[in-house]
Amino acid sequence: MEESMEEEEVLIYETMMDDQNHNNWEAAVDGFRQPPPPPSSMPVPAREPPGGQLLAVPAVSVDRKGPKEGLPLGPEANGVIMMLKSCDAAAVAKAAPAPTPGSTININTSTSKFLMNVITIEDYKSTYWPKLDGAIDQLLTQSPGDYIPISYEQIYSCVYKCVCQQHSEQMYSDLIKKITNHLERVSKELQASPPDLYIERFNIALGQYMGALQSIVPLFIYMNKFYIETKLNRDLKDDLIKLFTEHVAEKHIYSLMPLLLEAQSTPFQVTPSTMANIVKGLYTLRPEWVQMAPTLFSKFIPNILPPAVESELSEYAAQDQKLQRELIQNGFTRGDQSRKRAGDELAYNSSSACASSRGYR
Repeated sequence: MEESMEEEEVLIYETMMDDQNHNNWEAAVDGFRQPPPPPSSMPVPAREPPGGQLLAVPAVSVDRKGPKEGLPLGPEANGVIMMLKSCDAAAVAKAAPAPTPGSTININTSTSKFLMNVITIEDYKSTYWPKLDGAIDQLLTQSPGDYIPISYEQIYSCVYKCVCQQHSEQMYSDLIKKITNHLERVSKELQASPPDLYIERFNIALGQYMGALQSIVPLFIYMNKFYIETKLNRDLKDDLIKLFTEHVAEKHIYSLMPLLLEAQSTPFQVTPSTMANIVKGLYTLRPEWVQMAPTLFSKFIPNILPPAVESELSEYAAQDQKLQRELIQNGFTRGDQSRKRAGDELAYNSSSACASSRGYR
């Protein structure tokens, strides 16, 4: 009987302890639960950021030391650190001042300034293109070596602004139209030239235009890079050379070529520099024109004719002798031949020189 009574007292004591532990656990859980929302009539207080209530709980020894100096940081410590960081960010957000009307005015002012810098199509036609038009006129009509009082920086800035404001297509169209009208006037002037001045004037027109391209193309390099190469898949310099080919060279090639061949047969009727400039320029414009006079082009451009063969050496020698006779007939003398060595002496000296050179090897 005494043992059974003792067992009943132990069971009753354990049951009471279990009930007490259960009540303590519920009380602890209720402490972490959020309070119910207040009625609609009362003002709603600002909610604390996540983790604010956890800061009131005594944290385990979360030390600021690194893993080597303090305790090892486990998952619980990492969670507490993240909560601390979120609370710090919320505190910084609360401390940040609200935007003032002055800052809004500055934003609006900068926006209005940006809108004021927009270039309309009317601004382009009335302000920007006239500057480019005048500069292109001066570059196309300048003589080699002349100084032009224009600001290349200002012209490049105009091109840059127009490209940024989406006026590239209009500017490219105006440039092509401008140069086309200029080349048509040049072609008409060449047609009115007499035959004795035709070659020289064609050389001046060709050199003047190629010299102008060396300044025009760099000025429009921004348009060339971001419009012509990107959208048209072409190059500005190639387009401008093609304009001279179509509006000048093609119209005069059949009148120019007979005069060049005639000048070639008459020595020094045209200066060698003029002849070389025209032949090289025609080859640059259209290499197919070599077929019209391959011998003429071969005198100034290498590898035009096929390579020489031994069986044609006699013909080459005959052509050279013919040229020498023509020069003598036109009054060109060979000069004083008294100091020239004789053939035997030349042969002897050349053989001895070869022998001595072999001896020094």
